Amino acid sequence: MRGLRKGALACGFATVLALVGSASALEMRPILTLDVARKIVDGCLAKAQQQGWKMHIAVLDIGGNLKAFVRMDDAQLISEEVAMRKAYTAAALPRSTRETAELAYSNPERRPGGIAFLPRVAVIQGGLPIMTGAGVHIGGVGVSGSTAQNDEACAQAGLDAVKDDLK
Repeated sequence: MRGLRKGALACGFATVLALVGSASALEMRPILTLDVARKIVDGCLAKAQQQGWKMHIAVLDIGGNLKAFVRMDDAQLISEEVAMRKAYTAAALPRSTRETAELAYSNPERRPGGIAFLPRVAVIQGGLPIMTGAGVHIGGVGVSGSTAQNDEACAQAGLDAVKDDLK
């Protein structure tokens, strides 16, 4: 009887070890929190207000889920969709939408490249990936409402506002 208990205990212990071993095989990765997403929006807003730009600002996580969105007063309507597409593109790819546009239009024999025709993708400046200090891609920010260069500068201001949070 005692040997049977020891065997059952050893079998139970082996099962627990197997479960713990399989759980450690799951990937652990940082996520974009709502707090950080709101700080990105706040950084973008501060830059836009300082410059007198009327922007739409979208922040998406790595899965393309909307975490935060702001439409400034009097921002042009079409910029809402553009900001969302820029954020989606930057969340889907670990590069800026400016770099994506350069890739799409780099080959003069087949301009634009296929990526320009994908739904929800933007191939214009103003979307930046959100990366942790360790280089993990956790989302994207997209800004629209001014020139493409100003949109990107505004998005960068949002990322600069959370630099310490992303370490």
